Amino acid sequence: MEPLTWTGSLTFLNPVFLTAGAVLVCAFVVQFFLGLFGMKSGDLIIQHDGTALRTRTPMDYIGFVTMGALYIALACVLAYLVGGLLLQGGSKGIIGHISTRLLPVWAAMIAVFALSITFKRRLGLYGKLFDSTVGMIGFGIVLFWVFTAIFYQLVLTHDPLTAVSGLKNKVPGTPTPEGTDGLAWYLLGGDNLARDVFSRMIAGSWEVMKIAPFATIFAFMVGITLGLPAGYYGGKLDTFLSFLANLILAFPVILLFYLLVTPEIVASGLPRYMAGVLFLFPIAFLVVLFNSRYFTDPKKQMLYIGLSVLIGGWIYLGVAWNADPTGLISMEGNILVVFVSVVFVNSPTVFRIVRGLALDIKTRDYVAAAQTRGEGPWYIMLWEILPNARGPLIVDFCLRIGYTTILLGTLGFFGLGLPPDSPDWGTTINSGRKLLSIYPHPALAPALALMSLVLGLNLLADGLREESLRD
Repeated sequence: MEPLTWTGSLTFLNPVFLTAGAVLVCAFVVQFFLGLFGMKSGDLIIQHDGTALRTRTPMDYIGFVTMGALYIALACVLAYLVGGLLLQGGSKGIIGHISTRLLPVWAAMIAVFALSITFKRRLGLYGKLFDSTVGMIGFGIVLFWVFTAIFYQLVLTHDPLTAVSGLKNKVPGTPTPEGTDGLAWYLLGGDNLARDVFSRMIAGSWEVMKIAPFATIFAFMVGITLGLPAGYYGGKLDTFLSFLANLILAFPVILLFYLLVTPEIVASGLPRYMAGVLFLFPIAFLVVLFNSRYFTDPKKQMLYIGLSVLIGGWIYLGVAWNADPTGLISMEGNILVVFVSVVFVNSPTVFRIVRGLALDIKTRDYVAAAQTRGEGPWYIMLWEILPNARGPLIVDFCLRIGYTTILLGTLGFFGLGLPPDSPDWGTTINSGRKLLSIYPHPALAPALALMSLVLGLNLLADGLREESLRD
């Protein structure tokens, strides 16, 4: 069987794409240097008859060239993806086969974007995100990896842990031996153990998505539960909690991670005990939230508190202590150690942000009005201060998922926490770096995946920041 080329039967588009890419790069360089010399776009002039006339400068013409080259390059990429869906066999090329494998992801993304844009005026801050080009791009990148993680079993072409004889360090598009399970090619080549790089990259998205967002949520629950009373009450409570937060932040992050995931610390059971304490905070947060909101309606109060304790306690037993009586919820020891480490490291930073916001917002008039009405302290903190701090917290949440993704990659790169054969991106980059100068593809694919996810989260945070300021 013949090896796959990158574009298959669509090679006639390659000169157009390469030319557009070269023009785009040159235009960016020219714009950069013109900007250094103070060149600006033309000004809008209102004439005596009321008509508007914009003057043209070289910067404007370079901008036209840049946008034209960008649109042509994007059209070529779209043609590669759509053409790959329509073609068959080897004529698809590597890009076409990847596009075909990602068909569930494309369908889910189109559905989410279509529904979100249709009802964006009813979706609050999330709907306003689609008025920001930067936010939409970031959201699209993040959504791509989220759905890739959800549908990763459908996207995989081979078992990410299985080695195939004869495919060690093979280049992208190499055919697999006859009788091999899965696709007839290694789309992104093989690594130093003859495993499929594409499948490991896709499986790695699931490893990241099942830890980073949820660990960040838990860190926010801890930080909010402690940060609100520290900022609202102040005094000795604030001093004590701030001292603990600063004490944790005084440790270098990597050193703290290394200490928490070392085999001796894990064997002592310390991560499990830390999980037992940290994972109580979401339950406590929900109980206080519903108790403060529905204290005048005992039926709803007991219902919501009961559900929070029942469902939260069930999840808590399974995740923290691996003692779920139904056996449905559990967390592997290695993942628990990494999860607890991420929550423990991120919580003090969230605490300081929430504390600072509470110190500022508690002086506002609507807080004074709530105090005058006789509302309790926790009602004011959770239903007056917290909603008005949502903008900065949502932005920080997106950024913190990116930081957590980088930390997970760093842990995997140093071989800490997750198993050595784990397909997470950090471990995959580490295993591929040893022959990076000869075979770059095993390390390049997960590195680009990690970079794109963090970039998408940063762009999403920028879009949310922009829209939250307008809100």
